Amino acid sequence: MSFKSSPFWLTALLGTLFASPLHAEESTLELPSGAKVGVEVVEALKFDSSQTRYNEILLHPKPADSTTHSLPEYCLLVANAQLNGDRIRITTQDATCIETHDAESAIYSGSFSASAYAQDGQYGLACDGGSCSLAPGQSFVLTLEESIQIQAQDNPSAEINAARRQANGEGVANPIPGERPDPSQSVENPAPTELPE
Repeated sequence: MSFKSSPFWLTALLGTLFASPLHAEESTLELPSGAKVGVEVVEALKFDSSQTRYNEILLHPKPADSTTHSLPEYCLLVANAQLNGDRIRITTQDATCIETHDAESAIYSGSFSASAYAQDGQYGLACDGGSCSLAPGQSFVLTLEESIQIQAQDNPSAEINAARRQANGEGVANPIPGERPDPSQSVENPAPTELPE
């Protein structure tokens, strides 16, 4: 099975970041230990005797039952998945998220320690009727093993866009056209003048 690399998906996510005016605020993405968030896989995973483990799979937010918190809409989590008996064990490593407020956004990237638990409270997702697979659209819950506090990162693009918005029609970012002669007029072809009556 072919998987796109993590940098590919992170680049796709960050494309959203640079598509609009941004300002990385002095804020923190916080979630308490024990918080439950809904996610889904980005690409389908199928487990069998010849494929029992996937490294660096990608997850993103998806509404799910029994959650206590939610992640920003634009978020990617990197995780590992391991088949253990009749259960799929998933543990996350880190996350990159973009949180937007009107025209402003902030990017967070850091360690994110969470594991998938089934609705019966047991560690790992139970295989369905002997079929051990996960697919996009199939939501499940991650439980945070420790609280997270990820500071918003500096964003040079945000600073550039903020400078453009503050230019108020001046400077290179938003120049005001000066009074210049019509390009179609020249010394040989001057603009017509009105003669007094």
